[in-house]
Amino acid sequence: MKQEMGLWIDHRQAVIVNLDQEETIKRITSNMEKHVRYSGASEASGTNESHNDTTEDGRDRRFYDQLDRYYDEVISSLRDATSILILGPGEAKSELRKRLDSHGLGDRIVAVKTTDKMTDAQIAAEVRQHFRDSQRNSNRTS
Repeated sequence: MKQEMGLWIDHRQAVIVNLDQEETIKRITSNMEKHVRYSGASEASGTNESHNDTTEDGRDRRFYDQLDRYYDEVISSLRDATSILILGPGEAKSELRKRLDSHGLGDRIVAVKTTDKMTDAQIAAEVRQHFRDSQRNSNRTS
């Protein structure tokens, strides 16, 4: 059975729209703080005010570990999808696409679109419209 899903994603949250028999919306939050990178850390002079590279490495590691868990949860929610539309403003959509590829789900991605912040209703409308247009186009070529 065909199961079309779409999602809007950034590093803080994902909103997943499932167009199964009854449209459902699921929100997954990453519970991550904004990732801050410090410039010039390797140029620290060793004074008390210098930046500690070890602390930054630990923060980076925690950030990426949390990001991995977040993406795994999103992928778990998409596992039954036969068609996936990915929407979002930044890097997260491309990172998720790579993760889906590595989990053997890359062939289910029908499109990746750059969009700004959207409400749940706007996301659902965009997903519905994409799959409606896709259905119309496939009917014309059949």
